[in-house]
Parts: sequence; structure tokens; C-alpha cells
Amino acid sequence: MAGQILFVSGIDTEVGKTIATGVYARKLAQQGVRVITQKMVQTGCERLSEDILTHRKVQGVALNEDDLSGLTCRFIYHYPCSPHLAAEMEERAIDLARITQDSQTLAQRYDVVLLEGAGGLAVPLNDTLTSLDYIQQHRYPLILVTSGKLGSINHTLLSLEVCRARQIPVHTLIYNRYPKKDALIERSSAAYLQTYLKKHHPQAVFEFLDAQAL
Repeated sequence: MAGQILFVSGIDTEVGKTIATGVYARKLAQQGVRVITQKMVQTGCERLSEDILTHRKVQGVALNEDDLSGLTCRFIYHYPCSPHLAAEMEERAIDLARITQDSQTLAQRYDVVLLEGAGGLAVPLNDTLTSLDYIQQHRYPLILVTSGKLGSINHTLLSLEVCRARQIPVHTLIYNRYPKKDALIERSSAAYLQTYLKKHHPQAVFEFLDAQAL
């Protein structure tokens, strides 16, 4: 039986979802789960995905054959920008069917595949589709990464609301507390989001990500 595929996204870019993906993968491995991370598309680097390298470093493991063969990140672009623009600049479209096939191949080999997106939920993948469309199409459970920075409540609630409207199951909300921000805002935002999650997404898990987890 194929393993579970979980999509990892964030409320915005630079919210810590790559670190969160690696930490979550490490936690599952410590529980005896055979887990692999996959990067949907990577911009701003060459040959090997920098985010996959970060995952493995956080996990404390070396790159494996699936990484070296490109199975865990098939589409890598040089310019650090939105995937649709990077693909357009290199005249090399993102083949979403190929990404789906890679995920399914990995799911045959592992218990859990953590598929990390690029940027936030609504980042464009081409002229017509966003990551949100892709998640909805495949009905992947979502791990959403947020933080305690000012403005995060707004971004988080908008992300959760669109998931509810599109019937995307929210698996986990990871609250990234690294690096440290305003302590008062962090505590208040965390409490608010926990209450909101229990009411609107009662099946979802709320988890903290702290510096000691890195």
C-alpha cells in the first residue's frame, strides 16, 4: 500500500517551512516512520535543491539515491523568483504530471512523503494554476507553517479560510517561534490561532517549532 503524501506550505515566503519540513521529517523518523521529503519546485539554485540539502542537514542524514537522481526535486531553476516566472525565463515549463508521478513513486517506497511547495499557498506554477489548485486537485492534507511575526494572524486566517472553502484538509499548523520575535505578540497570536483551529479545523494538530528543535 502506498504511503501518505502531505503537502507543506507556508503563510508567506521566508516563514520557515523548509526548516519545519526537515524537523517534522526527523520527528517521524524518530518514531520509526519511513519518511522522505520532496521539493515541488526550487528556484534560486543550480543542480541540487538547496531546500532538500537543508532537509537532510536538519534530519541528520546524507543525500540518498532519490535525491541524487532528481526524484525528490525534478524542477530546479536559477533565478530566485516565483516558479512560473523562473520557468518562463528558462523556457522550461513545470511538468505537474511528472511531479505527481515522482510523489507517487516515493510513496511506494516510504510511509510518508512530505512535499514542500514554493512560497505561499497561492504561488503561481504557470499562467493558470497555483499551488493551491494543485493541492486541491490531489486532495493532499496540508501542513501549514506560520509564525508569530506581526501580521501573521491575518495571513494564517486567510490561508485557513481558503482551505476550508476549497475543502483542503488541514493536517497540522506549525507555529514557528524561531527566530525570537515580540514575546507578547507571539503568545497572543499562538493562543488565538489555537482557539481558531479548534473551532474551524478541529481535526488539525497545532505544533510549536522552537530553536532547540533545530
